[in-house]
Parts: sequence; structure tokens; C-alpha cells
Amino acid sequence: MIQGTTSDAGKSTIVSGLCRILLQQGKKIAPFKPQNMALNSAVTIDSGEIGRAQAVQAQAAGVEAHTDMNPVLIKPNTDMAAQVIIQGKALSDMDAAAFHQYKPIAMQAVIDSYTRLAKQYDAIIVEGAGSPAEINLRDRDIANMGFAEQVDCPVIIVADIDRGGVFAHLVGTLELLSPSEQDRVKGFIINRFRGDIALLQPGIDWLETRTGKPVFGTLPYITGFHLEAEDGLSNQQVLTDNKLKVIVPVLPRISNHTDFDPLRLHPQVDFEFIGPNTTIPNADLIILPGSKSVQHDFNWLVEQGWRQAIEKHLRYGGKLIGICGGFQMLGKKIHDPLGLEGQAGSTTGLNLLDFETTLEENKKLTRVEGKLSFDDVKVNGYEIHMGTSQGEALGHPAILFNKHPSNQTTDGALSKDNLILGTYLHGLFENQASCNSLLQWAGFSKPKALDYRQITELEINRLAQIVQQHIDISRINQILFP
Repeated sequence: MIQGTTSDAGKSTIVSGLCRILLQQGKKIAPFKPQNMALNSAVTIDSGEIGRAQAVQAQAAGVEAHTDMNPVLIKPNTDMAAQVIIQGKALSDMDAAAFHQYKPIAMQAVIDSYTRLAKQYDAIIVEGAGSPAEINLRDRDIANMGFAEQVDCPVIIVADIDRGGVFAHLVGTLELLSPSEQDRVKGFIINRFRGDIALLQPGIDWLETRTGKPVFGTLPYITGFHLEAEDGLSNQQVLTDNKLKVIVPVLPRISNHTDFDPLRLHPQVDFEFIGPNTTIPNADLIILPGSKSVQHDFNWLVEQGWRQAIEKHLRYGGKLIGICGGFQMLGKKIHDPLGLEGQAGSTTGLNLLDFETTLEENKKLTRVEGKLSFDDVKVNGYEIHMGTSQGEALGHPAILFNKHPSNQTTDGALSKDNLILGTYLHGLFENQASCNSLLQWAGFSKPKALDYRQITELEINRLAQIVQQHIDISRINQILFP
């Protein structure tokens, strides 16, 4: 199990690297995260929902993502409550106190999933969450040491030296663990080091003497590295000859922002996330992203001046795409009769397309295949939403399905003036053909081909090579296969 001294210490990245290395060794490997809190999620082969990071780790391990790889997923929809997803299916919304009481039941789901994986794979690489030393969360813990103690799992702790205070982080974390938890920590990894490793060696020697634990290695700061984020936003781009300006508002409850990673990496796209209280720049394409709280995020969008900016953008011939919650915002009304996102009632949308959406309790989770209606180009993706949309605009769909679990034949809408496209499909830009077609629709005459899957594979292999070079993998193999 890879635990961290803080969030974003590098746990997800190291798990991905280890999964690929062990795959290259011929091992059958599965990633596992007992409890994850994230708004980026993926639909699995068994039609459930898990954290996006675990889907990437499954790719690194060369296996299909399955709900057992992330049995507890928490998706915040307000500052005080979140949707709790157990083994891929939404259970209910809970506040922190309610979830704390539910944790013993959640732990049973965690153990059930882990047990099933253990029967199928040679080894499991587990990712912790946050820090194991968060004292207020120790009681009934299922995310870190609580799980490790339950299944007798050895632990490696990683710390990010780029933040500063790396030795204090590691020693302090270890000191706050119980004696049995300290015993199961087999060593440390230092992440994101810049500079001459010889200058760090005296600190490593001191740390090993002070704790009696080895440092398995020090990973360098990897420049220009891309791996889908669990939650954090990044405006990092690969820029050469920018031509198409694409902007996306950072909604308070933005979900699946990894939809836009292929655009951020595209050499012909100048991509930018636009945060709150920021001047909205001119653009060729505006994309309204997914949201975990559509009505709240829509009201925020209006307060931030996006309604006027979008209307001006369309008057000048700019293109607009709405994905999932962003698609729902394009319509006339969003109805919430059950109060799923707060007080029951309705919200008036942007009124750019003639349809209305009703939020429903059951979430739709499907992988789909089809083609773009305007270009006959293949598209594949996945749906994660709780609403059903109806109206005249849907008679001119954006997607035509050739494979859908519920025999649905179309999705979304395309405006008659060809300026607005709405869809429930995530992953639109990951397929090279559909990405190129959408960029042409948005204004490119000859977009360059960008194979996002190939880029991801190259980055995972690059990561594995760096981990292999800087981490003592033989020691990790000894822990895994004693």
C-alpha cells in the first residue's frame, strides 16, 4: 500500500508506475483504492463508477477497470454533503457525521472487493487517501491504516519534497502512527526532487538512522509529465503553434475535467480553465463541463457573467459545447422535483436549445459507441448523469448510437445554426477521429492528429522507466513476493 504524508504527494502516480513495472515483469496486477474522494470518475466494464485515477491505474496494469478497484467513492455536491457510491452504485447523499456512522458497513464492502481481487491477481497495489496521520479521521478509518491493519498490508509512505519540509513530513507522520502501524511501514519514497541527489544524501542517511526505515528511492521532478488527475486542475499545455482558443469555466462542483486533457495536450489548441472573478476572454470555442451540482453551478455561472459572455460569443459565430451537466444548462429548464440537489423546484437554463431536463434519483452509468451526427465519424465515451432530457431540440441529435445498453439510438442536440452542440457523453476528445472532427466543427480546417490513448501509454511507460531507474524495485518485489 502506498500512503502519503499529504494529499497530492504522488500516491496515484507511484501506484501507476508500479502497476506498469509489474505488468512488464509478467505479473497479473490490480490497483485498489479503498476510499476515494473525487469528482473525476469513470464507468467500468461492469457498468459502475470509480475514481478516474483507478481507471488509469488499471490501464497501467493492463486490465479492465472494475468497481472492485475502488469500492467506496465519495463525490462532494456541497461543502457539507456528498454522494456516497458503494461498489460502483450510488447509495445516498451523506454529511460527514452520517458517513462516519456508515463506515463499518463501508469497510465490509471494501473487504469484499479486496478479497475478490486477491483471488484473481498475483498482487494488489493499494493507494491510500490523504494522510494516515490525520488524527480526526483515525476512528473507523477505511482509507489508510484502518484498511492496512485489517488485511495485514505492508505500507510505503511517500512525501513530496517540492512542498518543503519533507523530513518533518515523514518523521511526523510516522510518529503519529500506533506501534503496530509503525511496524507495517516498510520504508519511504521521496517524490519530486530537483537538483543534485548528493546534496540530499545526508538527510536520507539521517532519516534512515532516526526511523530505522529505509528510503526505497528518490523520484525526480518530471517535467512535462501528463497523467490524468484525481481532482486537481491544471492549465499546463503543450504549446507550439496555437490557433484555436478554447475556454472552460471552473464550476464550483466541476466533474470529469479530465475530459479536456486531450485538448490541453493538443499542439494547435490554446486551452484555458477560467476561474472565478476572472475576465472571460474571447475564444473560438466555449465548453460547459460536467457538474455534480448542476443548478448551483448554473447560478454561479450566471453570477460570474457567463450568460452575457456566451450570448456575445454566439452572436459573433463562436462555437459552444455542453457536456453532461453543461448540456443540461443549455436547455430551458432544469427540474428537481425530488430535491436531489437541494430544495425541490426548477431552475431556468440558458434557453439556447429547446429542451428541459428532469433530475432523477437513479444514475445512468453506461459505456457507449456511435458516431457524430454531422460527420459520420466514430465516437465512444461514457455516460454518468442523473437527469433525463426531453424536447424538440433532441430531434436534431449530436450523437447517433450503434451500441447502447438500453437500445437508445441518439444522444444530445445540435442547434439548427450549427453553433451549439450538447451531449451527455464524457470522453468525446479521447478518440482521435472524433476529436479531429469536433475541432474542425469548431473552426480548424486541418487539425493535427492526436492519439490520446497512445500519449497516455507513452507517459505511463515513461513513468515506469523513471520509477525503475530511481526506486529499488527489487526491495518492493521482496515485500510483494516474500
